[in-house]
Amino acid sequence: MRPTTFAGKSVVVTGANRGLGQALVAEVLRRGARRVYVGTRQPLSSPDERVTPLILDVTDPAQIRAALDRIAALDILIHNAGVSVPDDLNDRSAFERHLSVNLYGTLDVTRACLPLLTRSRGAVVNIVSVGAVAAIPVLPAYSISKAAMLSLTQSLRALLAGQGVSVFAVMPGPIDTDMVRDLDVPKTPPEDVARATLDGLAQGDEDIFPDPMSQLLAEGWRAGVVKALERQNAALVTTEPLAA
Repeated sequence: MRPTTFAGKSVVVTGANRGLGQALVAEVLRRGARRVYVGTRQPLSSPDERVTPLILDVTDPAQIRAALDRIAALDILIHNAGVSVPDDLNDRSAFERHLSVNLYGTLDVTRACLPLLTRSRGAVVNIVSVGAVAAIPVLPAYSISKAAMLSLTQSLRALLAGQGVSVFAVMPGPIDTDMVRDLDVPKTPPEDVARATLDGLAQGDEDIFPDPMSQLLAEGWRAGVVKALERQNAALVTTEPLAA
């Protein structure tokens, strides 16, 4: 996959109000982005003139359309918006909530941005999770939604390649944010994860393992049978473009 750089680029970051999203915005700006569209559910202000705030609930089609009306050009779409709430497999609504944001929100925003990304031969960056490949039992709905998001990422990667759009999966372990603060496990600062994520993009790594925990999986993943099967299955894709 070709390297992705940020100098002079136009970038969208969803879920950018705190934690990793906030760190990603800061790192993208540090690397010279020309315009950063910051998607949040609540109004957000920034002293940096390169930042354009967007009210963007990724589950709301009207807000997606309104946000797209404000984006003149787009090179890189970073899907960071996500939800993680403990459950015990007894409440179907927990699955619906997680899938609505983590899966369908990612798909819907990608489809909306596709004409712009195709024009720029840009990139989609999905913040997935190691929970996609090894479930976190205290967060089953989250884990299932991230597994679906990983499958979506692999499918988009194959389907959009013919349109010149690169698709990256970022596979972090626990990050020191409000989302998993109560879990008694080692966590990585979001600033470190953001920096390693952009380093991976600059190197053209289509699957990025941006922290010490996830890096334990990296070599086995890249050389493993799952990755080989993904590449084999990608060969089934015709040249028919994915509709926006």
